[in-house]
Amino acid sequence: MRVIVAASGGVAALKTPSLLRRLAGAGHEVRAAATDDALHFVTKLSLAVAAGGEVFDRAAWFRPDGEARHLSWARWADVLVVAPATADALSSAATARADDVISALIVAGTPRVVWVPAMNTAMWHHPLVQENVRTLRAVGHHVLEPADGLLAAKGEGSGVGRMPEPEEIALHLAGLLGPRDLAGRRVLVSAGPTREPLDPVRYLSNPSSGKMGFAVAEAARDRGAGVTLVTGPVTLADPVGIATVRVERAEEMLAALSAHFDATDLVVMSAAVADWQAAEIASEKKAKGGERQTLELVRTPDILLTLAPRKRQQVVVGFAMETHQGVERAADKARRKQLDFILLNYPTREGSAFGGDDNQVTFVTPEGRVDELPRMSKRAVAEQILDRALGIWASRAEHAE
Repeated sequence: MRVIVAASGGVAALKTPSLLRRLAGAGHEVRAAATDDALHFVTKLSLAVAAGGEVFDRAAWFRPDGEARHLSWARWADVLVVAPATADALSSAATARADDVISALIVAGTPRVVWVPAMNTAMWHHPLVQENVRTLRAVGHHVLEPADGLLAAKGEGSGVGRMPEPEEIALHLAGLLGPRDLAGRRVLVSAGPTREPLDPVRYLSNPSSGKMGFAVAEAARDRGAGVTLVTGPVTLADPVGIATVRVERAEEMLAALSAHFDATDLVVMSAAVADWQAAEIASEKKAKGGERQTLELVRTPDILLTLAPRKRQQVVVGFAMETHQGVERAADKARRKQLDFILLNYPTREGSAFGGDDNQVTFVTPEGRVDELPRMSKRAVAEQILDRALGIWASRAEHAE
């Protein structure tokens, strides 16, 4: 989706770069625009950096080659998001003044417009402002309701009129702009590492960040699914609109996933579960002594292998990280654990290690069919997973007829 995010002149314009980054991270092409008053609150440079390109403001309205920016950008865009939207911006658009970049983009024919109002409570409730809102809605514009919270002006306290946080806006836009092809589906995702304690202060684990699993959960949510995310210890905040269960150990992750497995349509097991745990967990911290110590380990439960006998119509997806013989090992894992496909990556390959924002994966089927993807964002990988799950459901439906 091609999205122009335009800031008008309110304090909440400070949040506009964050919104741009979130939309870009969700896979949208973004551009930034700003009114003269908006640039009193947010710098043109911060908008340009967040958008990854130039900013459309009054100074860039007409180019030396004759291009009229409001016309070319309106043709480029699928949607214009005005965030923040002031009372003045609403009035300018409702009366088609076209004397600022936002109303000019609208009059030039941007196909869809979303308003994110931000103003004082008294201004938001004023009859003339509400009349402008009704006018814009009547011509097909989408106007979000402002949030109830602390207002920016000194002494005004709290009230309705605050601009929602960027993550809330992005969530709303995802439902408005993206495909809803997973509506009615239940998706279960695991993410992050597990920690297996050795004593009260030490544990076995790995550096998984959880970003891949969180990306899958958010992509599924944005496409209309009901999502449950089971995550090991990570620093990421709980995603908005997703039921999140936090666990520590492999046994806890198995219990949480097992509780939701039967009612799920799609399971994506991206967690990096520890393979080993201490045979006995010490009740006290072991003192350092000698040059060597022997630690007895036993296997943690194999979550996918445990759940496999309960598989009915679910699409089940796993991950495999290998340093050699990757395809053969991944295909074998998919067969043993009754996976529909598995994503293989190599920790030694640039862009595939733990913690990054990108990933390079190879889709492998139980039969050994291979589809190697180029390096891409983890959100883009997540969309690929969901697209392939949809393909499996469609194929099953076709064969059932």
